[in-house]
Amino acid sequence: MRTALKKRGLSMTDIARSLAVTPTTVCMVSRGAGRSRRIEQAIGDAIGFRPAEIWPDRYQTVEVSMPPT
Repeated sequence: MRTALKKRGLSMTDIARSLAVTPTTVCMVSRGAGRSRRIEQAIGDAIGFRPAEIWPDRYQTVEVSMPPT
């Protein structure tokens, strides 16, 4: 994650500043020690991926069966 941000000239601190949260909070969310959809989305936007692609275990898809018509 840090490498992907660094390649784009960004850091966890940059993400934290943009969201008005602490860098520790962003790091905790990125490591899975906490959850925040807003922070996950900001990290995903910064590196060009959807949060579900970065953390698939956090965004499990639910399949819904439709009754036959």
